[in-house]
Amino acid sequence: MTNAIRPKNRTLFAYLIVPVVIFVFSVFVPLVTALVYSFFEWKGGPVKTFNGITNYITLFNDSTFWMSFKHNIFLVLVCIVGQIGIAFIFVLMIQSKLVKCKGIHRTFGFFPSTVAAVSIGFIWKMIYDYNRGLINWFLEAIGRDDLKKVWLNEPDLVMLLVAIPLVWQWIGYYMVILLSAISAIDTEIFEVAELDGANGIQRAIYIVLPLVKNTILVCITLCIAGNMKAFDNIYVMTAGGPGYSSMVMAMYGYQVSFQQNNMGYGSAISVAIFVLSLLVIGGSQWLIGLLTKKSEV
Repeated sequence: MTNAIRPKNRTLFAYLIVPVVIFVFSVFVPLVTALVYSFFEWKGGPVKTFNGITNYITLFNDSTFWMSFKHNIFLVLVCIVGQIGIAFIFVLMIQSKLVKCKGIHRTFGFFPSTVAAVSIGFIWKMIYDYNRGLINWFLEAIGRDDLKKVWLNEPDLVMLLVAIPLVWQWIGYYMVILLSAISAIDTEIFEVAELDGANGIQRAIYIVLPLVKNTILVCITLCIAGNMKAFDNIYVMTAGGPGYSSMVMAMYGYQVSFQQNNMGYGSAISVAIFVLSLLVIGGSQWLIGLLTKKSEV
């Protein structure tokens, strides 16, 4: 009877083969192809000239690429604090007994993450606009015309300005993930802590955080992976400018590959983005694990 109920291996294989093939061809085949092309001097035509590791030597000495890498790291740090940190605070507020219509808050909080990144870029570009933007309009309304700027032309501010839309867009996404984790916590734990005199901040630090630390680790991993390949909204807002002040790795790879028609070097940049992303994700997980062990001790 048990054998009759259990699905046959060939049936399982039939169900799994299609998604596995799609995943392999959409992820691994392009990655392997980029790795192969990175060893060639290739301008996009039919002629490819093998040049060994010349592209990687050039990449190692490319100051623009490493500046772009620093900009990605800046995005990662800002978005970990902004996206996950603010999402965690909002989740605690929504979970409060004082908040009504929690479903509406969750829906509207998640809404920005459903909007295309290009649209988000256009929206925030209009907000930063010198003549019609909300920021300069507000400064003018309060009589502070002296503070008006062409915001996206400020090299010292532009990375923070392009990071704000990323934070705004994805707070709701991490809210949903954290809500699912916190909702699974037994309410009796909070009731006992409240009876013992623990306030909201103490419950968040000493009860919620330890119980959802694995979920937060997943959120951090997703946040790093997403911001190491940030492209769409930054391309719409600044295209990497002014100069290279907001250039990120994916955009630099795009410019090298499709604007300079240097496909071989662009492939090397793509491989480098993949490797550096894995290193940053692995390093963050190791650091978080180390800090967790120290806190437990």
